[in-house]
Amino acid sequence: MNATTTGRFAAPHEPTYRILLIEDDLGDALLVEELLHDTGLRFELTTRTTLAEARAELAATPIDCILLDLHLPDVSGTDAVTTVRSMAPHTAVIVLTGLAEAQAGPDAMAAGAQDYLVKGKVEADLLHRTVRYAVYRSETERASSEAQAARLRAEENARLERGLLPQPILDTSTVRVTSRYLPGATLALLGGDFLDVVEGDGGLLHAVVGDVSGHGPDAAALGVCLRIAWRSLVLGGHRGDDLLHLMERILLAERGGQHMFATCTLLTLDQKAGTATLHLAGHHEPLLTTSEGTRELEAAHGIALGIFSGPHRWPATVVPLPATGALTLYTDGLTEGHSGAANERLGVEGLLELIATLPAEDPAVQVDLLIKETHELNAGRHSDDLAVLRLDWGSPPARS
Repeated sequence: MNATTTGRFAAPHEPTYRILLIEDDLGDALLVEELLHDTGLRFELTTRTTLAEARAELAATPIDCILLDLHLPDVSGTDAVTTVRSMAPHTAVIVLTGLAEAQAGPDAMAAGAQDYLVKGKVEADLLHRTVRYAVYRSETERASSEAQAARLRAEENARLERGLLPQPILDTSTVRVTSRYLPGATLALLGGDFLDVVEGDGGLLHAVVGDVSGHGPDAAALGVCLRIAWRSLVLGGHRGDDLLHLMERILLAERGGQHMFATCTLLTLDQKAGTATLHLAGHHEPLLTTSEGTRELEAAHGIALGIFSGPHRWPATVVPLPATGALTLYTDGLTEGHSGAANERLGVEGLLELIATLPAEDPAVQVDLLIKETHELNAGRHSDDLAVLRLDWGSPPARS
């Protein structure tokens, strides 16, 4: 039975309560409905006679308050309360007990009900107050639970961020480092993208941007592991092909039974020689910005880490650099979105066209504008995690 109605004495601005009555006695159900009419509440009443029917209703319809009889054909006692609470953990539950069940109400509240009422002793004013206060307490509990979940997400994000987004180790280098990281889903933890920059011997600047397959804490944990391994190995003197072999061994050991893999770009910037040395492991090329504009560098490719075991080669590409410029390393989240009404993938070509329209600004401002524009073009669609690392040297390149 369903009923949408307003109490006889409802206030003009009274909210409408969506109430589910789970009661197999039709006589008691009619009495409850009559009492609701006298409460002054605005309500939408749905009545179900079994817990199985109630389960289907709760799955299909949002409910503010459940009035629950403790003696149903398919469940009874506090088991009814715990079962209903498991089905609707953030919905107010008011238990209806019999005159001879003195302990049933307190037991029901101990099992999770917000309140209880004794059949035959309920008046309209009492029912009015009980429903309103139970819904209020339930909403307060929900808000508190959501706030606690948000705090836990923020704390976990902070821990992961410290691992995925470390402070660059720069001793004498004059290169300016700009980094950004955004998870692909709203409220999501950081994903498996990672980046890092360290200065090695002889003033060489080493950088990495990588992307672990998948999302969530497992991908993030493996990303943290690979980022820390990269920093330790670079500071220990490992370079290029040798470095990637060791990173792959670590990935295979740390991924456990999950078949995760990782792509990455390794970069060594030598300002004295005016060169950048690239190693690509399943990742795309960086972008080079000069006074003439921005273009994608051409570089040799190697296989992603962890695709299959066996000996691999990751060839090196040495690129000459101008005295002034910028290199941008990034993950797929910057190009895999869709652009505008045409719903076409942005891609590297679209990214370069977009960069050409951006005003000449401070590097950090330009990176933020680029991310903002790609997100707006994607029109709120889901996108991959996004990591951007930009390295600027010399004076800021002017736009031609």
